[in-house]
Amino acid sequence: MKEAEYLAGQFLLAMPGMGDPRFDKAVIALCSHDENGAIGIGLGAVVGGIGFHAVLEQLDIPVGQAPDAPVHFGGPVEIRRGFVIHSADWTGQDTVDVAGRWRLSSTIDILRAIAEGTGPAHWVCALGYAGWSAGQLDEELTSAGWFTAPGDPELIWSTPAADRWARGYEGAGIDPRLLVAGAGHA
Repeated sequence: MKEAEYLAGQFLLAMPGMGDPRFDKAVIALCSHDENGAIGIGLGAVVGGIGFHAVLEQLDIPVGQAPDAPVHFGGPVEIRRGFVIHSADWTGQDTVDVAGRWRLSSTIDILRAIAEGTGPAHWVCALGYAGWSAGQLDEELTSAGWFTAPGDPELIWSTPAADRWARGYEGAGIDPRLLVAGAGHA
C-alpha cells in the first residue's frame, strides 16, 4: 500500500468535532503506517503533574543533565509505556528512523543517554501511543476526523505543545480559526 507507507513521517491533526475527546486538538507524529496498521505518538498535549525527572526517578535513573521537560500524552494505548521522538543525531537499541524526519526510541538506553548528556540534541518524551489496526486509519482518513500535514520536525522541536495543533494547520496553509465542526449540506 504505497499511499499508506508515505504517511509515516507526517502529522495527523484532529479535525474540530472529531467526536473523541481524547483527541481534541491532537497532533500525532505518524511513525509507522502500512498494510498491518499504524502507530503514532501524540505531541499536542502534556500529561499534567509529571515531568521527565519523575520518569527517570521511577526507573532509578539519576537525573544528571536532563531537563525536567514535560511528558506528552502519546495516546490512549499502553499509557504506561514510554516513547521518545528525537533528532537523527542519536541511535540506540531498536531505534526506528521515521522517513528521515525524526527517530523513535522506546528503550531505556535513550533515557540514560539523555540523563548523561549524550543523547539526541532534540527530543520529546511521551507516555502511550495511538494505534490503528490494519486498514483502520485508512478508513478514518476518508471521514472528517483527521487531516494530514507535512512532517516538518520543527513543529516538534521549536513549537510548544499547546501551539502545535494550530501551527500544524498553518504550516499547511490553513487558518485553524476558520475550521468548523461537522459538515454542511448543499
